[in-house]
Amino acid sequence: MTSANKPVNNLPDPEQLAVRIMRGERAAVASGLNLLDNKLAEARNRSASLLASLSGERWLNDGHLIGVTGPPGAGKSSLVSAMIREWRLSGRTVGVLAVDPSSRPELGGGALLGDRIRIKNSSHDEGLFIRSLANRNQLGGVATEVWPMSWLMLACFDIVVIETVGVGQTEIDIAEIGDTVCYVAQPASGDTIQYLKSGIIEIPDIFAVNKSDLGAAARKTASEIGRSASRQDRREDWDYPVCLVSATMNTGIKPFHDHFDRHRKFLANAGLLDKLRIRHQSAWVMRLLKEEFGTFGLELAGGQTVIGERLRENRFNQFEEYERMRKHILSRFLSVNQPNSLTTKEHLDEQTIV
Repeated sequence: MTSANKPVNNLPDPEQLAVRIMRGERAAVASGLNLLDNKLAEARNRSASLLASLSGERWLNDGHLIGVTGPPGAGKSSLVSAMIREWRLSGRTVGVLAVDPSSRPELGGGALLGDRIRIKNSSHDEGLFIRSLANRNQLGGVATEVWPMSWLMLACFDIVVIETVGVGQTEIDIAEIGDTVCYVAQPASGDTIQYLKSGIIEIPDIFAVNKSDLGAAARKTASEIGRSASRQDRREDWDYPVCLVSATMNTGIKPFHDHFDRHRKFLANAGLLDKLRIRHQSAWVMRLLKEEFGTFGLELAGGQTVIGERLRENRFNQFEEYERMRKHILSRFLSVNQPNSLTTKEHLDEQTIV
């Protein structure tokens, strides 16, 4: 290998890595996710190139991106594990991004729980890939890295599942990622009414009341959710099913599983899938630019209208467009913060004259 072709700082070549990822090589997927998690400038450049190589019509029309959210203790990981079994039995490949709470910064800031342990499936299954990711204390239930990581995994898996940390009343970022969002409720927890009153109830396309073996308590929770779900004002032609399931007893899993396929077909048949994904990507670009640079930074990039137009023009790879806008804003910040055109020597000369 010539010096010109050697990886910089051991970073992989994005085009070669993209080929391996699209072949479904687990090692390549892990390498790609590590690259996206790297904050070095050169890593960011290569990340944009990697996602550009993976982008195209598949990004907008293939696969199924699923978000699973709900309060702590509802059994989200157990339910995802049961769903994985159904998907694998049907021959579909599955990638999972399991977002866990971050430990305290002095302890390293990593994930407190590893879903490779909590989601019990064979580690030798080549059709399954699980990546645990700390939420980096983001209030929305998912880390910002989940956005590009989910799109990378969508390039090589039939199903991509994002499991959030236990959510509160305003942690609704998963709505800006998933094609289909599932809310997992726990009966007799005392939280049901609080969640029904909050914005979280407006997000899901599918509801699951786990631990249905609790009987009357589970049926009561399902009834409460059903009454609230019908008041959603998102899509009149979707029925927002509420499913009674038990991950531990493996009951109700098959009909619950079928609702995901039904919702995916609903989006595709209505011509909504690509529009939904473009809107979600644009929302993340706008959010990340605003978090890093504020409203002033957005104005330096031309304002929300101009940013939206640029994202629509490059709809197949909005992450690449995000990186271009980010560099543009940084350069504008530097120019705005530069001293006036007088050099230090000219200032001294002025003072001497005075």
